[in-house]
Amino acid sequence: MQTLAVLMAGGAGARLTVLSDRRAKPAVPFAGKYKIIDFTLSNCVNSGIYDVAILTQYRPHSLNAHIGIGKPWDLDRQRGGDHLRQPYQGSNADLDWYRGTADAVYRNLDFIQEKTPDLVVILSGDHIYKMDYRPMLDYHSEKGADLTVAVMNVSLEETDRFGIMTVNRNMRITEFHEKPKERDKGTLASMGIYVFNTDMLLERLSEGASESPMIDFGKDVIPSMISRDKVYAYAFEGYWVDVGTIQSFWETNLALTDSTADEALNLHDPGWIIHTRSEERPPVKLGPQAQAVNSLVSNGCVIRGRVERSVLSPGVYVSPGAIVRESVIINDTWIGPGAVVDRAIIDENAIIGPGTYLGYGEDTTPNQKMPDRLNTGITVVGAGAQIPGGLRVGRNVLISSGCLESDFPPDLLEIASGGTV
Repeated sequence: MQTLAVLMAGGAGARLTVLSDRRAKPAVPFAGKYKIIDFTLSNCVNSGIYDVAILTQYRPHSLNAHIGIGKPWDLDRQRGGDHLRQPYQGSNADLDWYRGTADAVYRNLDFIQEKTPDLVVILSGDHIYKMDYRPMLDYHSEKGADLTVAVMNVSLEETDRFGIMTVNRNMRITEFHEKPKERDKGTLASMGIYVFNTDMLLERLSEGASESPMIDFGKDVIPSMISRDKVYAYAFEGYWVDVGTIQSFWETNLALTDSTADEALNLHDPGWIIHTRSEERPPVKLGPQAQAVNSLVSNGCVIRGRVERSVLSPGVYVSPGAIVRESVIINDTWIGPGAVVDRAIIDENAIIGPGTYLGYGEDTTPNQKMPDRLNTGITVVGAGAQIPGGLRVGRNVLISSGCLESDFPPDLLEIASGGTV
């Protein structure tokens, strides 16, 4: 059967705070050399799906530049390949920004019809996972399903973040609850991966345009189909993580430095390569006093200090006497002599001045401006920020993107935990 993948890549990722100030969530760097979207794109080509529509919206420039014509994923093909699709505004009432996942696909129905696939796989571009889609496609056909939803069990505490389903013994979905507040709906969560028969997808989205609008698959499409169509759940038991919060982003990156990391997400598996667009950078260089322990260090990095259980993206410079501990450091950041970076995420092209202590003390007061997003002790520095030397910066502190040394008072010695600059 001919299969078209439609990859949703327009998310703003607001819970990632300054990491998504200048880029869409799927374009956020992950595991040193990759972008989040690389995992879904690689899953497609490793599953033999080479016809991929990528629907972008929020700040798509870096994402478009990263994907390009799709060469790193072998998607630069005359037949099939990648197709970057983004909304635009015009004189017609139906030309506007996407209002939700289902609306985004509805706005591209003409493209889907031109491709004439038998099946359409709807995917999210902002999750970290390895999945061969072929068994799910086979399962969909065997069940004679109109729609198949990939599901996995999550903890009871997490159920309010997902669409939760109830199934019968044949795995047919009988109930669907989108992000339920009550924790009595079960723990079978939607992964945001859907397989549709193309005719059914076109019919259900088109009828929604004339009746009640189909904005989201979770809120609108799936509930409307359960009572009248054959909707099944496909149980997935592999590795899958939503890195949509600062805590999960930090945890998932650092987990890759552990000795058991390859058991969960093996980045060295020759049978399932995670493809990406890599810049030409020189090899990693270690100075005479350098130490790197339990860390991922990408090409172009220069280490003259000590790096402990951290993830360094390409081009990071760690000066003599500096210590980087349990942190995620993104491209071309400079960490000055004697600086300490502890439990922090630093975005690209940042400068950490000499002797600065980032992540100082034991006080974990939540961030005053974003208490719901920065409350676990992780300090976040935005892209291009310049932190002056000799400064002590506490926990859960947010340094805004583009913040200059001149934005800090000249006599400032400390930023208390929970502060924002």
